Amino acid sequence: MGIDKYNDECRSIVTRYVEEWEKVITRTGRWIDFRNDYKTMDLKFMESVWWVFSQLYEKGLVYKGFKVMPYSTGCKTVLSNFEAGQNYKDVPDPEIMMAFPIIDDPHNASFVAWTTTPWTLPSNLALCVNGNFDYVKVRNKYTGRVYVVAESRLSALPVEKPKSSVANGPAGDPKTSSSKTRGGKSENLKDSYELLEKVKGNELVKKKYEPLFNYFSDLSDTAFRVVADNYVTDDSGTGIVHCAPAFGEDDYRVCIENQIINKGEILIVAVDDDGCFTERITDFSGRYVKDADKDIIENVKARGRLVKSGSCTHSYPFCWRSDTPLIYRAVPSWFVRVEDLKAKLLENNKQTYWVPDYVKEKRFHNWLENARDWAVSRSRFWGTPLPVWTSEDGEEVIVMDSVAKLEKLSGAKVFDLHRHNIDHITIPSSRGPEFGVLRRVDDVFDCWFESGSMPYAYIHYPFENVELFEKNFPGQFIAEGLDQTRGWLSILMVLSTALFGKPAFRNLCCNGLVLAEDGKKMSKKLKNYPSPMEVINDYGAVKDVFLPWYNAYRFLVQNAKRLEVEGLAPFSPFDIGTLKNSSNVLDQWINSATQSLVHFVRQEMDAYRLYTVVPYLLKFLDNLTNIYVRFNRKRLKGRTGEEDCRTALSTLYSVC
Repeated sequence: MGIDKYNDECRSIVTRYVEEWEKVITRTGRWIDFRNDYKTMDLKFMESVWWVFSQLYEKGLVYKGFKVMPYSTGCKTVLSNFEAGQNYKDVPDPEIMMAFPIIDDPHNASFVAWTTTPWTLPSNLALCVNGNFDYVKVRNKYTGRVYVVAESRLSALPVEKPKSSVANGPAGDPKTSSSKTRGGKSENLKDSYELLEKVKGNELVKKKYEPLFNYFSDLSDTAFRVVADNYVTDDSGTGIVHCAPAFGEDDYRVCIENQIINKGEILIVAVDDDGCFTERITDFSGRYVKDADKDIIENVKARGRLVKSGSCTHSYPFCWRSDTPLIYRAVPSWFVRVEDLKAKLLENNKQTYWVPDYVKEKRFHNWLENARDWAVSRSRFWGTPLPVWTSEDGEEVIVMDSVAKLEKLSGAKVFDLHRHNIDHITIPSSRGPEFGVLRRVDDVFDCWFESGSMPYAYIHYPFENVELFEKNFPGQFIAEGLDQTRGWLSILMVLSTALFGKPAFRNLCCNGLVLAEDGKKMSKKLKNYPSPMEVINDYGAVKDVFLPWYNAYRFLVQNAKRLEVEGLAPFSPFDIGTLKNSSNVLDQWINSATQSLVHFVRQEMDAYRLYTVVPYLLKFLDNLTNIYVRFNRKRLKGRTGEEDCRTALSTLYSVC
């Protein structure tokens, strides 16, 4: 198909849905300036996105790294951590305990580790314990097998009592014959295992073990030994974690810190972009990792290393686009150093006003407090390309901050910044012809980077509208859903803090989410809710507000025109001063209620408590139509005299 045709189709889809969006928004009664809209695909918007990235680069907040990130095998791209948090599901996964024989152990003991991702076992390079935990070496009285686990997790071990062991004496003991089946929890666990040793986790560090597989035997000089770290917990598993640095963020960190692998060296990732094992994993080459779990477990069992297997249901992240299970995978990517901004992010959050405030103080604060570096590059075709040109040896890097800079350095004329229009553009090396040319990296921006650049890009700042921007930034007000605390709102805060040291907005009204009938978030992908337009066409968009108000207004107009039909002077409303002197109790009441409404709405809107306004307004409309108009019909129709009629009509006019 080619990138050019693919991107042309993407552009046409955007254009088509802009028209659809305008129809829907207009029908729902929202006020939006469609004539001055912006699109992230516009040249001026994309150029401002380039400028934002270039500023971060100049500030030392951008780096190219190798980091374990959520990876979508369905979209073949890395996702940001907040994208990974958008689509968790409770799903069953295999769980497995496996034995790693300790080299030169006098009891021929094995470390027992636990995992819910068997597909990572072929890439195991280390075992991790918690240095502060107590670990025990125990012998099964019936099988003779010796295991090392955390003392607090001893109950997780199975009771491997032989089926036929009468001749062995203890096996026939009635006290132990009631044990659970193999792989289950024993009611007589202490009677089943004999304690041989008890040590602190730190005493196990540096002990070598035999790996399950030999795919990484070339790393045996530094790998296949025990390390210690506090991220190991004893709330599940065995207190011993198997580490595959290419597929776990903590695994990678711990292996770097303990020189299992070296930072800066190429990390061997034995899973390709499709989520399939590479040729290095000979027994499972070409297999999709999640599909290979069962066979890997069987392989471990055949090697005599399987201690226990089963299934567990846990919360697992899925790709929010393709709805496929995510894996954590080490990938080269371009990152923004969000962690370096953490203190300033928290400080800027305090400068904003939120309704409700607990979303700011709890949910958003906690998200910022635990913020991690942000992978901003994506292996896609449509979107704003990264403005990074590099030499073949990686020694020369140029980041574009404008179209003009690209044109100046390349000599090419640029009319559009999408990949198919700039990927061919090269820049001569400043080191001389013998060093060749610089080419653009293939990636495009995470779409959140584009949306987070909105405060600058929608007015083409800093290339245009500098005074307008400086006068209006930070933005006065944002209204967004609760889910955007981990999306757009956090990115707005990150970029504005990095660029200007201040928040991107002053006030924020955060609404909750209307759930679908099944209790889940409404999702276009799941189609778990009816079309909004069908609902609106059947029930109306704002009939609870507009229809009563319209009926009151129509009643006013009809009776005002009646005056002329009856040959009387045209209706001209009395001034407010005259109406205040009305002796009619209902006039006084509705005038007072109107002033209370105006005061309440201003007060609540100024405090961004929008959720209190509509109920109050609906109550007022009910009072207007069902009390004032209903009990004043005779006056409004002129049956109590012309003067009284004009007073009632003027009162209704002032209210409507």
